[in-house]
Amino acid sequence: MMKVGQVHYRSLWADESSGVIHIIDQARLPHVFETATIASAEAMADAIRSMRVRGAPLIGVAAAFGIALAVARDPSDESISRASTLMRTTRPTAVNLAWAIGRMRERLATVKVSERLVAAWDEAQAIADEDVALNESIGRHGLAILEREYAARKRPVNILTHCNAGWIATVDWGTVTAPIFMAHERGIPIHVWVDETRPRNQGLLTAWELAGGGVPHTLVADNAGGHLMQRGMVDLVLVGADRVSRRGDVCNKIGTYLKAVAARANDIPFYAAVPTPTIDWGIEDALREIPIEERPEDELRVVRGLDAQGKFAEVLIASRATPVANPAFDVTPAEFVTGLITEKGYVRATEKDLLALWPRSRESKAYLT
Repeated sequence: MMKVGQVHYRSLWADESSGVIHIIDQARLPHVFETATIASAEAMADAIRSMRVRGAPLIGVAAAFGIALAVARDPSDESISRASTLMRTTRPTAVNLAWAIGRMRERLATVKVSERLVAAWDEAQAIADEDVALNESIGRHGLAILEREYAARKRPVNILTHCNAGWIATVDWGTVTAPIFMAHERGIPIHVWVDETRPRNQGLLTAWELAGGGVPHTLVADNAGGHLMQRGMVDLVLVGADRVSRRGDVCNKIGTYLKAVAARANDIPFYAAVPTPTIDWGIEDALREIPIEERPEDELRVVRGLDAQGKFAEVLIASRATPVANPAFDVTPAEFVTGLITEKGYVRATEKDLLALWPRSRESKAYLT
C-alpha cells in the first residue's frame, strides 16, 4: 500500500465489525490529511457526489460499500434497489460506478435475505481487493513502456499527466501512478509534468502523491502542455479514464482531449491507463452516448485554498451573475490515443484489438462482462 508519512493507507477501508467505512477525505487534500467515517448509504452517496471520494475506480468501490451499508440497515430487495438508484445518480460519467452496482446486485440476488449482509460485505471487499490487483498489474505493464522509453533516450523520461489517476483515485497504487512509482523504485530516472487540472485542481493531488513517493515532478498550468511538447520537454502523455468505449475512445477529465490533440501534433505518444471495469462494451458512439457530468457552477467561480494564516479559505473570482458552464469530462477519439495500458497488457485503441483481449465481450451490451 502507499504511504502517508510512514503509515500505509488505502483510500478506503471497511470496518465490518463496527459496520462503517473509513475514507481519506479528499476535499481536504493536499493541505490537510484527514480520514472520515461513513456509516450509511446516504452518507456514502454524499461523499461521492461532493468528491470527498473521487476517481472512477474508487467511486465504484465506494458505491459497492454503500450498498453493503444499506443491506446492513435493511437487506430487502427494495432497500438494495433504493441504494442502487441513489448511488447511480451521484456521478453519471464514470462507468465503474454502474459496473460495481451491477455486480453487487447480481451477487445479492442469488443470496437468501438472511445471508445478504455477509455476502454484501464480502463482495464489496472483493471488488476493493481486485482494484488493487488490477492497478498493480497495470503498473507492471506501464513500467515496461517506461523502461523502453529510458533505454531509447538514456536520460530522464518526461511524463505529462492530467487530472489525478493516482492511488488516491483508486483503492491503492493508482492507474497512472502505478508505473511511475514502479519505475522510480526500479531506479529509472523520470520526471512528471503535473497538469493542475482546473477547475478542481486534481493535479495538486498527483503532486502530493509524487512528493510522498519522492518522484521528481513539476506542477504546471493546464495551458502549458502544448508549449512543453513543442519544446521537446515531454516524452509521453499518460492519463487515466472514467469510461472507454469498445472502439477505444477515452472519456476523461475535461482538458484531456486538448492534450491528446497537442500530443498528436508533436508526434508524442498518448496513453491511457485503464482497468477492465472502466471499459463500457455497450458504448459505440462515445461522443453521443457517454453522459457528460455538469458540475456545480461555483467550482469555477470559487477558488479554495489556505490563506496567509494557513486556514482554509474561499475566494470568489467571478461574479455570481456571470453565466457558467462546467462540463467535467471530454472524449478523446481513439484515433488520438496511441494505446491503452490495461491489466492484461498494452493494447491499441481499436475495437478489433480490444476484443482480441476480451473476446467474451464481443456481443456484450452490458456493464458486466
